[in-house]
Amino acid sequence: MIVGAALQTSAFSLGQLIAGRVITGFGNGMNTSTVPTWASETSKSHKRGKMVMIEGAMITGGIALSYWLDFAFSFLEPSTVAWRFPIAFQIVPAVLLLAFILELPESPRWLILKGQEAEAKSVISALADLPQDDRLVRTEFTEIKDTVFEAANYGYRDLFTMGPERNFHRVVLAYLSQVFQQISGINLITYYAATIFEKYIGLDGQTSRILAAANGTEYFLSSFIAVWAIERFGRRDLMLWGSVGMVASMVILAIMNYLSEIHVGGSRPGIVSAVFLFAFNTFFAIGWLAIPWLYPAEIVPLKIRAPANGLSTSANWIFNFMVVMITPVAFNSIGYKTYIIFAVINAAIMPVIYFFYPETAYRGLEEIDTIFIKTKSWFSAVGVAKYQPLRYGKNGELLIDYENTEEHFHRVSSAAGGRVVGRKEAVSGDGMAAHKENVLAGEESGESAVDPEKGHGGVVR
Repeated sequence: MIVGAALQTSAFSLGQLIAGRVITGFGNGMNTSTVPTWASETSKSHKRGKMVMIEGAMITGGIALSYWLDFAFSFLEPSTVAWRFPIAFQIVPAVLLLAFILELPESPRWLILKGQEAEAKSVISALADLPQDDRLVRTEFTEIKDTVFEAANYGYRDLFTMGPERNFHRVVLAYLSQVFQQISGINLITYYAATIFEKYIGLDGQTSRILAAANGTEYFLSSFIAVWAIERFGRRDLMLWGSVGMVASMVILAIMNYLSEIHVGGSRPGIVSAVFLFAFNTFFAIGWLAIPWLYPAEIVPLKIRAPANGLSTSANWIFNFMVVMITPVAFNSIGYKTYIIFAVINAAIMPVIYFFYPETAYRGLEEIDTIFIKTKSWFSAVGVAKYQPLRYGKNGELLIDYENTEEHFHRVSSAAGGRVVGRKEAVSGDGMAAHKENVLAGEESGESAVDPEKGHGGVVR
């Protein structure tokens, strides 16, 4: 991102500007696909949603800052500093990120996958602020370890296979959450707020820029409602009620813009339109700003989490591009009916969330695997999640000791190559040791130690 921003800032040709933008896009794409996964994997089940909501709030903080920065430097036009400095300013947070990222812990799941189990247990212990021999630390370590060895040899092709854990089902949910975020119409406002205020509401240029910046600031402040609400009300309720508010806002915007087009009501329809542009941002910030980044990291299993998050992130930027490109054409062609289209889209999203998206609040990431193993159809995941007992409480306390569950014994027995593993051996970790020996033996013979058709195994490296 630093290299791309530098190229854009120093550009004296369209080609250089585009090249810098492409490089910045690659950097931003890697960040946006990695950060939610890392935040989810290093957070406790009762704080995971809040952590990713804070990330979303910081995104809107950057948007608000960019609005005010653009407004301030607009007074320097026609000097090129008016656009060069705002572009260059993105280097500042990138440098800060580089400075602080070295102090951040690696994901315990990644560490176990790479064979660094002692460090993984140390990270889990530090994040929980508990000694390494504490039951909660041991349980979480065992729970993660049981699933990690299944992740060794999985890649992009496994995104499109169902299997016992319903990979494809979960990838579709992750992908659509990002699609829904973008086709809701948020970037109609984020990208074109100043234009809407000036061209369609009838305000002067300076007032339009101030209102656009104020809209971005209100967007930022509203995002903290989601930080407070995400664990109290869950993902489903926020997405559903956020959609209700977004539908209502789009309907009112359509009506007010129609009245403005036929010159009824004087300036009043424009004032109401301005208010509901703010209202739409508020509802979006609560229900759809950060949850589509959180949900893919939660819903897919560890073995395909990295490629699945990359795929879902691509959906976000593809549909972002689509909406941004069609919005000016739509306004010029069909005017107020543009808002009706987005109202209908948001209304159509609501039943999809209600019937297909299971609640993930207070669930450990490995718990969600259990939900989908028990899910038998596209329609049953919501019901299975509703009645599946929680392993962790609302304050992160342990409710069910995973080390004593049948699921743990089954996973360890499967990992040990089908040999029946006793309770004591499973808890002590000897079952996993046997699994490593079996897999390494299979590696030497050129065969997998565990039948890949059963969704387990892969070479341990």
